[in-house]
Amino acid sequence: MTNFAHELAAAVADEPDRPAVKLDDLVLSYAFLDAGVARAAGLLRAHGVQAGDRVGLQLPNVPYFPVVYFGALRLGAVVVPMNPLLKAREVGYHLSDSGAKVLVAWHGFAEAAEGGAKEAGAELVLATPGEFEQTLGAAEPVEEIAERSDDDAAVIIYTSGTTGTPKGATLTHANLAAGAETARELVDAGPDTVTLATLPLFHVFGMNSVMNVSVRARGSITLLPRFDPEKTLEIIERDKVTTFAGVPTMYTALLHHPDRSRFDVSSLDLCVSGGSALPVEVLRGFDEAFGARVLEGYGLSETTGMGSFNLPDRERKPGSIGVPIGGTEFRLVDDDGADVPAGEPGEIAMRGPFVMSGYWERDDATRETVKDGWFHTGDMATVDDDGYYFIVDRKKELIIRGGYNVYPRGIEEVLYEHPAVLEAAVVGVPDDSLGEEVGAAIALKEGESVSEDELRAFAKERVAAYKYPRRVWFVNELPKGPTGKVLKREIEEPEAG
Repeated sequence: MTNFAHELAAAVADEPDRPAVKLDDLVLSYAFLDAGVARAAGLLRAHGVQAGDRVGLQLPNVPYFPVVYFGALRLGAVVVPMNPLLKAREVGYHLSDSGAKVLVAWHGFAEAAEGGAKEAGAELVLATPGEFEQTLGAAEPVEEIAERSDDDAAVIIYTSGTTGTPKGATLTHANLAAGAETARELVDAGPDTVTLATLPLFHVFGMNSVMNVSVRARGSITLLPRFDPEKTLEIIERDKVTTFAGVPTMYTALLHHPDRSRFDVSSLDLCVSGGSALPVEVLRGFDEAFGARVLEGYGLSETTGMGSFNLPDRERKPGSIGVPIGGTEFRLVDDDGADVPAGEPGEIAMRGPFVMSGYWERDDATRETVKDGWFHTGDMATVDDDGYYFIVDRKKELIIRGGYNVYPRGIEEVLYEHPAVLEAAVVGVPDDSLGEEVGAAIALKEGESVSEDELRAFAKERVAAYKYPRRVWFVNELPKGPTGKVLKREIEEPEAG
């Protein structure tokens, strides 16, 4: 059973009437989802899509997403998930780079989709509620599942492109199967698991740890097209959600929501955090307020969103990304690829069943990051005597202040301890004499106030003199990407004036 589409077929055979996907009042059983998938495969085939062809998928968290995703996989095609908020030029780039034949896009962003598809010479199918159902209904259903081998491409996920143009991480059917099963085991998901999908399904974290895991577990997902803390709390209560997966900014927003106590969140059992480091203060506060354990994990687009995790049956170390999982191996290496001495920070290199086959048609970029089978992540970490890893920072986000290395993560942890701070991001800002100075962009909790000097003094008492942020400024909120992850490259110090 190599084509990951078999996983859905197996779920349908097990329990066809069990709810698979929910969006408010709309509920699709596994059998109904499968019928939609068969017709989505037929629709794509009518547009000339065959095994190995790429299909762009530009949809928010609506039921059409799993329908088209599994429909494309059924044909043996390769899914290229894309953020619905991309502009025409960006859409064109993703379609051209992947060589996509067809783009299925959300009607609400038709202009950018049309412009991008035209530029790339791809056919466009707009998904408009009410109309798309009729389009699917008119398609000839495809029942058979195309044969694929383990190392055939299944999904191309574009990295956010912090440097240069985005690159397509090519994930195979074996990557998807290993990712879904390992994640299912970790959270002990089963048919009674109800997972809230606030993470975008077009992102590797939402695709693997929410959608694919749910199908593998025969559970159900309840969709939220756009994260909103109050709506999230409502859905947890309404649908008796058992599992929630999110990024740190989501946990912060839920924890500090003023009406949190109005909602019954007692069904919530286990939460998974990833995307970036969860501040320890938020982790402890959330545990206490929600009565649900938050387990932190670590992975990248290039590793199916998987790598390491805090195991439910072992000690959870706050601030740690846990231990390697599912047959994954980690090493900490220096710039020359040699193992670093015990206790020293080094770059995480990993190998195992989740690592991509390479960047789509970018052999040079693949060779730069995958060496002797080890994928070099660009993330700096330390490991303790128990084998738990702690991220100290992205290699690129390291601040070098007058020759001293400053890892922003540690400074952020301290700033989060201040009772007035809602969000903090520490970045390097240019400095004539030191090269870089430590800067901090701060968003305050509603109704709280604190001065820049007070925050500087607060940090100065708690970290080495060369580390505390000399430059502090306040923002209404920090810039965030599609999953809610803070985008440090978009943070700039305001000009003095």
